[in-house]
Amino acid sequence: MDIDDLLAEVAVDTTPQETRDLQALTRSWVAERVAPEILPWPAELMERVLERIRRQIELVEDQTGSMDPKTNFQLIVVQTELERFKFLVRSFLRARLKKIDAHPLHILALHTDADELRPLLSPAEHQYLTSHQTLLSVHYASSFLSQFPSSLQRMDDTTGGISMVDKPDEDAAVFVRVLRDVGEVAVEGTDKRFEMKRGDVWVVRWSAVRGWVGSGDLELI
Repeated sequence: MDIDDLLAEVAVDTTPQETRDLQALTRSWVAERVAPEILPWPAELMERVLERIRRQIELVEDQTGSMDPKTNFQLIVVQTELERFKFLVRSFLRARLKKIDAHPLHILALHTDADELRPLLSPAEHQYLTSHQTLLSVHYASSFLSQFPSSLQRMDDTTGGISMVDKPDEDAAVFVRVLRDVGEVAVEGTDKRFEMKRGDVWVVRWSAVRGWVGSGDLELI
């Protein structure tokens, strides 16, 4: 561990939890908008953020109408901070819902196979996905699938080595910043190899860096 790591640990320890949560939420928002695939649901972070938003809304409602100038000024500051958190949460959720709508069967399969301690979707997202997919299945069946032979009615058919399930482009290019040295990285299917060192910024295929982004060694920018 070098001096930069030690200084970073000290800085984290002295940073208020609210500030750390805002930084983490901002990084999650950027990553979700950039990554081709939906990323695991940050359950603990979102629980703290949503609880803080709830408390701040209650505070604003309780203090609204106060004639004290000092209280009114504090209320403006609280409302400004509240709107910043609400914007990040709304945009973060919209980015995830867009991916769920685009690749429902693929995401449902990934969520089913995911670790229970680190689920891919939140309970509300999973409920939305299953309800949305049920409605689509009923609509497609009544519109045209019921007229096909039973062997051709499945929407997740993989017969003949061809999958009917739409998937995101895993080879899409992303920008990443190296937070910790990861060593040599090889791009599958090519002869490309490169060294990723702390502080570097690379544009590379998502499939080549997905694991390091998940472990926190790299961050999407």
